[in-house]
Amino acid sequence: MKTKYFLSSFLFIQILLLQIISFYPEQVEEWYSNGLYPILSLFSRTILGEIPFSIGDCLYFIVILFVFKWLWNKRKTWKSNWKDTLLSILSFVSVFYFLFHVLWALNYYREPLFEKMEIQKDYSDADLLAFTKKIIAKTNAVQNQLTKNDSLKVVFPYSQEQVFEMSMNGYKNLEAEHPYFAYSKLSTKKSLISLPLTYMGFGGYLNPFTNEAQVNYLGPMYSFPMTTNHEMAHQIGFASESECNFIGYLASVKNDDLYIQYSGYSMALRYCLSNWKARDEVVFKQLLNTVHPGIIKNYKESEHFWKQYDTIIDKGFHAFYDQFLKANQQKDGIEGYSKFINLMVNYYKEKDF
Repeated sequence: MKTKYFLSSFLFIQILLLQIISFYPEQVEEWYSNGLYPILSLFSRTILGEIPFSIGDCLYFIVILFVFKWLWNKRKTWKSNWKDTLLSILSFVSVFYFLFHVLWALNYYREPLFEKMEIQKDYSDADLLAFTKKIIAKTNAVQNQLTKNDSLKVVFPYSQEQVFEMSMNGYKNLEAEHPYFAYSKLSTKKSLISLPLTYMGFGGYLNPFTNEAQVNYLGPMYSFPMTTNHEMAHQIGFASESECNFIGYLASVKNDDLYIQYSGYSMALRYCLSNWKARDEVVFKQLLNTVHPGIIKNYKESEHFWKQYDTIIDKGFHAFYDQFLKANQQKDGIEGYSKFINLMVNYYKEKDF
């Protein structure tokens, strides 16, 4: 009982400490994100990376079974022993919360990437328009190189396992320019729960306890490399979804392989077009008319896939995840995924593709 009291109290101490830690991003960056975390994450990826299936998914399954078994055993006594039941729940949450933050989630409190890379945060409509036109031209060019026909969609010739291995090349090239994006010891897995992830509307996730990048293997292949690179960005200590979209994009377009480059360019272009659709319908239509029909076919392929699984389940999980992100230093919530446009537009202001 004393242990339960301690762990329950420790949960509230952790919450208070995190509120204080949020005011010290430079210290988190130095001591955790560039200190303790790289050691912990490299250890996890080294131990688990060679295992061909997801240990993290298996652990979640075991924990869920344990919780259901515990609830079943408590079904008759939880009212009479409500105090002990409450302490048990708080103790479990306390341990889970501690491991979650120590093993990965303190990265939510590190310095923003735009400060680290000295990139401006804001941009004008003119900046966005210039960038969108550039990325349309680049995506069109890559699509044409791959298909030799602007009306054909890009079909990937690689297996998903090959994409995992090939993604290392993009990070190696990216590291040469920005050393803080270094990645070693591959640990990317096809998620065992890809079907539930699809119904929840997610292309992948990072398991913070095993540092395995879990990728949904059911979706269209043209977006698979970009999703993989996004989850790999989480592995190297970046928690913000917008930052991981940006890093995943850079790792994709800096890859030596054109198919993986296409995955990055086409995904970034899609975000830009969506942004314009919300800003100005006339400009959006004008821009869309300059995009190769083959690229639009890839977009429709993706749209058709996700529509098959569009239920109230994904809306519920997106609402939950939105609140989860907001509770973890990401004030834009799930909309933060599209905020990487800020980083892209300003990153390319002084350079070309």
